[in-house]
Amino acid sequence: MPRLPLLLLLWGVGVHVFTAPAETRERDDTMVQVNADSHTPSSRRESGLVVEKLKQMQKFFGLKVTGRPDAETLHVMQQGWCGVPDVAPYVLTEGNPRWEHTHLTYNLPRAEVDCALDKGFQLWSNASVLTFTKFSEGQADIMLSFGEVNHGDKSDFGRIRSPLAHVFPPGRGMGGGVHFDEEKTWTDDFRNYNLYYVAAYELGHSLGLLHSDDIGSLMFPRYIYYGDALPSPKDIDAIQAIYGPSKNPIQPKEPPIPRACDSKLTFDAVTKIRGESFFFKNMFFLCTGVFYETVDPDVISDLGNGVDAAYEVARRDEVLFFKGGKYWAIKGHRALYGYPRDIYSSFGFPQRVKKIDAAVHEEETGMTYFFVASEHWRQRQSMDVGFPKEITQDFPGIGKKVDVVFQDGANCLCGNGYFFSRVHVQYKFDPKTKQILTVLKTNSWFHCRSK
Repeated sequence: MPRLPLLLLLWGVGVHVFTAPAETRERDDTMVQVNADSHTPSSRRESGLVVEKLKQMQKFFGLKVTGRPDAETLHVMQQGWCGVPDVAPYVLTEGNPRWEHTHLTYNLPRAEVDCALDKGFQLWSNASVLTFTKFSEGQADIMLSFGEVNHGDKSDFGRIRSPLAHVFPPGRGMGGGVHFDEEKTWTDDFRNYNLYYVAAYELGHSLGLLHSDDIGSLMFPRYIYYGDALPSPKDIDAIQAIYGPSKNPIQPKEPPIPRACDSKLTFDAVTKIRGESFFFKNMFFLCTGVFYETVDPDVISDLGNGVDAAYEVARRDEVLFFKGGKYWAIKGHRALYGYPRDIYSSFGFPQRVKKIDAAVHEEETGMTYFFVASEHWRQRQSMDVGFPKEITQDFPGIGKKVDVVFQDGANCLCGNGYFFSRVHVQYKFDPKTKQILTVLKTNSWFHCRSK
């Protein structure tokens, strides 16, 4: 029995992590297992194809390339997104299907979600020659609907690994249609599933795009909510390769590139990464260390328009990045699978906490300090009793709010904690004496000359 189609059907990458029961995992093991006892030419060809597809998938997601269905590979395979295969030579759908006309219509039966879906269409219109007109009734090119478990197209929702939505490539009949799972909780912010973000992603498929292996791409096959979704340069190149450029492109407003020696320089987050200090500001980071003669900004492609907080756990060689109510784990140059996760179930924050302002991990004690508005939390394996406390209670003199905290030296908060305020200065604070040791400008790290 051919196994390759089964492998490809399993291989949908997820908006969210779904835990498969034991019997499902056993079935997955069987589906991807290569039969070593088969010696016929057809079975050998089939096995070779499966191994090659596994290798492609592992490379695509930054996994160790073995060609075997190891635990990490199966974990990725058990996640569901939209049913579109992930490995392709480019971001265009197989056979390069496209709409033959560039002024398309769409139908939406639910008025309360008009805004989110209109924005999703506008995003692709801004990036290409495409224009869209909404039909209130009748047959449109792109039909949008919210469906229940069994909604008539043999792609049921409600299964363990069922996607948030599924889409049909451009074409007549059902071509271009997008079906959203009505049972999912759709929102207009970071909670649960942001309808605008998912709609923009699915409409990319509806217009003929496949997945991208660029984690900063809107077409990356993971649900990573950044805020307002923006197409990456790869996304724009791909849609324009099919339909042509926009006649009146609306360029997204990008934050200015930070200047290291700006006297008013502030940061969003600072952390050590493998001994180097990384300073994050909007879409950029500055890196300083013994291997660098100068400090130059570079673009953060992994986390959209910036981060709220970050800290390193050196013993695991991991860095955690926080944005809104979610966080990501990065190891080396690879985002770990199973992320983003929410800060509520992982760390125990109450729902009133919408974002982390600053965070730092103390390697010697295993404690992590989180700063939110005027309060701070302390956590080891769970949140410590008695927290949150007011920042002014344990850290007098640095103000009621902390924008950035990071360690520089062997001990984090034991004489080597640096706190950055909103007035372009940093405080070196000793928590043992609860005293400020030094006050410096934020750009003092970059050997700037005083003017």
